[in-house]
Amino acid sequence: MASTTEVLLTGLHFGEGPRWHDGKLWFSDFYRHGIFTVDLGGTEELILEVPEQPSGLGWLPGGDLLFVSMLDRSLKRLDSAGAVTLHADLSAIAGGPCNDMVVAADGTAYVGNFGFEPDADFAPATLAIVGAEGAVRAGPSGLDFPNGTVIDPSGTQLVIAESWGRRLKAYDVDGDGSLSGERVFADLGTRVPDGICLDADGGIWVADPRNASCFRVIDGGEVTDVIDLDMNCFACMLGGEDRRTLFMLTAPTSGEDAHHNPAGRIETVRVDVPGAGQP
Repeated sequence: MASTTEVLLTGLHFGEGPRWHDGKLWFSDFYRHGIFTVDLGGTEELILEVPEQPSGLGWLPGGDLLFVSMLDRSLKRLDSAGAVTLHADLSAIAGGPCNDMVVAADGTAYVGNFGFEPDADFAPATLAIVGAEGAVRAGPSGLDFPNGTVIDPSGTQLVIAESWGRRLKAYDVDGDGSLSGERVFADLGTRVPDGICLDADGGIWVADPRNASCFRVIDGGEVTDVIDLDMNCFACMLGGEDRRTLFMLTAPTSGEDAHHNPAGRIETVRVDVPGAGQP
């Protein structure tokens, strides 16, 4: 694995939800209120403005883009003609702003939320499960700030990061998309998980927004690789033609300063094991 990172893109306020799709990296920028792409040459394109702040991204089997609209607690859909429609209202489940999401191969979306309002006391969250046609039901509850989420290539295991819990949890994905068999995939100690992505050996790369790093952990909690960064890392994704480029979205902070400070960037490093599964 390369020992130093390269900067692909600067000028982000706060990047989240990176996804490799159709030869480009797609991502949300909270405080520019937009969904963007960037190619491997560093050329950025605005795809869609999202006034209520975008976060998690994913695609339905037919190609429509699903995206989380954070502040109005909804999942929206962008079709090939450029029309935006409401896919699912999540306000009955989300106790706070919605955030990251993974979309399974069959179009089922698993959407997290803070669990509490940003200026309120901590409260655990319930994961929302949204069918491909937009039907909403409650998933696992009692989650300590659910965040980045992945699904393995077989579609039978989902792993979710709990940022406040400082752990990754694994679930079995049942035939109807429900989640069962909760267990701890990795107890991370002093490390904090935000966005995550999965590789072909079952390792999970984890963005750490408190310790200025991105690290790889395997089932059971062993940390196998650590990339130290100049800024905190909030999300990561394996992509490129061979899925061996690790994209890391970094910024000084996710707080109020990020609204007015375009210091965020996308950094890359080459890794040994390619990406796998969803997203």
